[in-house]
This record gives sequence, C-alpha cells and structure tokens, in this order.
Amino acid sequence: MLDDVVRERSGVTMVRSGATGAAVTGTQSVERALSLLSYFTDEQPERRIAELVELTGLGQSTVSRLVATLEALGYLARDERSGLHRIGPKVVALAGIALNQSPVHRASRQIAQNLAYELGLGANVAERHGDQMFYLCHFEGPLAPRSFTLTGRLAPLHSTAMGKALLSGLTAHEVREVMGKAYPAYTPHTLTSLDRLQQALDEVRARGYATEIEELAFGRACLAAPVRDRSGDVVAALSVSGSLSAMDLASRQDSLAAKVIEYADQISTSLGFMAHARLGI
Repeated sequence: MLDDVVRERSGVTMVRSGATGAAVTGTQSVERALSLLSYFTDEQPERRIAELVELTGLGQSTVSRLVATLEALGYLARDERSGLHRIGPKVVALAGIALNQSPVHRASRQIAQNLAYELGLGANVAERHGDQMFYLCHFEGPLAPRSFTLTGRLAPLHSTAMGKALLSGLTAHEVREVMGKAYPAYTPHTLTSLDRLQQALDEVRARGYATEIEELAFGRACLAAPVRDRSGDVVAALSVSGSLSAMDLASRQDSLAAKVIEYADQISTSLGFMAHARLGI
C-alpha cells in the first residue's frame, strides 16, 4: 500500500509519493502567489494588502499569508513607514540572470551603449514575444534622458519602429498569424490595419530600417534596424529614439539609418550572421 506524506508550508501543499519520492507541488497556491506579483505595474508599483484582496477576489487571510511568504523569500518588499508592498530584490536578481543568459543581450549590450554614447540618443534592443516586443536593454543619451528604464517592458509591434523591424523577417502569412485582427490606435498616426502594416513592412525590407513618428506616443520618434542570427532569421531589433526635435528625422534620417544599420550588423555578426554567405558570395 502506498503512503502519501502531505506537508503544508507557507500555504503551499506538497504531496510526496512513497513509491517514487517525487514531490508534487500544489499548483493553485503557486498560481495565486504569482498572480499577486502581476498586479504590480508601472502605473501601480506599490500595493496594499486590501487592494490585492479586492483585485484577486481572495480572502484577507489567504492574501496576507501569500504576501508574507513572498516577502520572506524576497519577491516582495514592504515599506515600513507606508505599509505598502512593492516588487522585491529577488525578482530583480532573477531578471538579471535571465538577461545574462540571453545571447542577444550579451551580444548587443555594449554595442547599444556605444550607440547611445555616440549619438546622444536613447538606444534600445528588443526581441519579439508573440504579438509584442520585449525590451532587452536600454541606454539613455544626453539628448534623450529618462528617469526610468525600458528594460523588461512590452510594447506593441504595429506601432513601433522596432516592432516593424522585427516583423520584417516574417512572410505576409506569418505577419497575419502573429498580429491577428486587433490594431489599436495610440495616436492618429498609428497603423490600424493589416494592409497598412504590410505596406510599411515592404518598405522596411526594401531600405533595411523602420521608422516611427508619433505612432505610439506624441512627441516621440524612433528608427530601428533588424538584427539577424547565424541562420539569417531576424531575432531582434536595434533602435535609436528620442523626442522629435532630438531625432530630427527630417534632416538626419539617412545618417541615423546608416549608423543604426551599421551597429545592428555588428550585433548580427556577434550572433554568427555572415551577410556574404547569405548572399551566396
């Protein structure tokens, strides 16, 4: 007869099989704990337990227990004066580990930093995660200062230069499959249909870079080039960004494009891409 030993620790139930010794973790408690972390956002970086109770629909005692466990493990931190909770240092540490394991991040970090320094603009690297882009690294130049980092943020593909650079490596059918039918408008300049997006992507493929002028946010512009891996697939995008006046695309577009393409090619080379081999030279 098999005996199961059930152990509960910090609200997580573990069942150990006497035959195999394998531990099975109660997924509901894990899901609940992780769901709490998802309610901490750029708009709401700090939360009270009462807010989490209301947002999750869980009981006060359950949320308090989960928060206490996450705090003890370093995934949440509590401000003693305000009583508010925020994301803890353990999450930052894990994010750093994940980034450092990314081949694209390792290949592009210094190059993007050099680009920001040379042009004085923001320099960004992103890869595609489904129908969104994910910032892998971000550096500020003196002409494009920010008080926060974009690293780790998600952004739409259809309304960003980097998103269009990432999509440029896909076929028309693949773009349709990735994007679906939703093209939300963020400004009057946003591309809000598949046809308009496909036309923009044809232009990106023809000239080797993508532009974005107030498509995601008013007063902002961006120019991006695709980054390729050993196989020639587009795996990331490199961009420079800043205010309309700092970017000054009306007079600087060609020179900025040449520089961004040059630096994107450096990253591609680091990833094993050989342009002459792909061209059959």
